[in-house]
This record gives sequence, structure tokens and C-alpha cells, in this order.
Amino acid sequence: MRTTDSGEVLAVCVVHAELDVPGRVGRSAIDKRPMPGRVAVRALGLDGDHVCNTDDHGGVHQAVYAYADEDARRWGSALDRELPAGWFGENLRIAGLAVSDAVLGARWAIGDTLLEVSAPRVPCATFQHWSGEAQWVKRFTLQADTGAYLRVLTEGTIGAGDRVSVVHVPDHGITARDLFTGDDPDLLAILLAAEPTISDEVRRQVERHARRHANADRAARRRAGESAQPATRRGTELDTGAQL
Repeated sequence: MRTTDSGEVLAVCVVHAELDVPGRVGRSAIDKRPMPGRVAVRALGLDGDHVCNTDDHGGVHQAVYAYADEDARRWGSALDRELPAGWFGENLRIAGLAVSDAVLGARWAIGDTLLEVSAPRVPCATFQHWSGEAQWVKRFTLQADTGAYLRVLTEGTIGAGDRVSVVHVPDHGITARDLFTGDDPDLLAILLAAEPTISDEVRRQVERHARRHANADRAARRRAGESAQPATRRGTELDTGAQL
């Protein structure tokens, strides 16, 4: 992502109705629909929007959720169904911008607001229930087209048709997708030092990825050691037989 990149807001979405979700969640505000006109954007989100499960969602670091129209269209083709604006639980459906590849800490000017990319979306049981698709969370995770959460740096209003201008991109270049997949723990370690605005939850994500890679490395070394032991024993036996 570069400061010359730009996109367009196709829709601004807020809660249409709360959804009953089986299990501990109970209620969810994932069902969002487009709003006409301009919508006020506050530090904790859009006017008319809200969060039910405040333990796992919401707050200043998840004030606004954006999803790329191009990613939504690809999912629509894969699922053979229309996925209208708001279906992903997003507040902003954006065209022309690779939202999942937005650099963490990048700043977007939209209307008279200024937003900052803060984190990828992590799919949950609520998203699974809402989708009605088999193994949806697994499929979404493997694709890693997560969209991006945004902090509100300057409050204002946003409406459909607004231009999205990328006005700042941090030099570290680490994207929402990079954080979500955690494929390169060394890269994510740079994020901890280079991006002062990251949330405690992002730090925990980085730590979880580091532990996962460390555990995988230990398991690989253990398997390599176990596979080498029989060969060593066989070599000893052969040497002993030769001496006899």
C-alpha cells in the first residue's frame, strides 16, 4: 500500500437487527445494512451502530470495520450467492483498495474523518453462525482476506461515494494479512518495536504466533531426533557384527 493509493466508499453500514447466536455469545450486532446520507463517525464507532459482545469486539481499536468489495465479490462467486454490503459485518464496503493488505498504522482520509488501520478481523463462531456456510471460519481463515479494523483519529462523517485517500503508510510495511497469518514471526517482532499505536490485543496476537512457531520448531527437532535414533542403533549393530 502506498500514499498514492485510493478507493471509494460504496456503502456505510450500521446494525439492522440483533441476531441470536447459540452458545455463550447470546446476541450479536453482525447484521449490518447500508445507511443513506452521511453517517457520523465517533471514537467508538458509527452513529446507529453498536457492539453486543464487548468482551471480544469493539473499543477504540475496533471502532470501524472495512471490507473490500473485490474480496466480497470473490467470495460471492465461490459461494454462488450475493453478499451485499454489510454481510461481512463491515461498516465500510470499499472498492479499489486492497483492504486486507493495508499496512498497520496506515492512515486513511475519508470525508472529513481520519482513520488508522489497527488490526485484521479474526473470524469467530458468530460469523460462522451468521454465514450459514459449512466450515466458514476455516475457509475464511485460509483465504486470509480479513478486511481491516480502523481507529478513529479525527471524528466526522462518511457517506457512500466518499474517496478513501491513503495519506500515511508506516515504513515497516507489515499488513493486516501479515498479522493475521503470522507466517513470519521475525517480521511481526519488528511490528512490536516499530509501530507505537498497536493495541494490547495485537501484541497478544504477535505473542501467540511466536509461541506457535516456537512449539512447531521444537516438535520438528524432536521428530528429527527420534527418526535419527534407529539409524544410529542400526549402525552400531552393524559395526559390532563386523567386528565379530
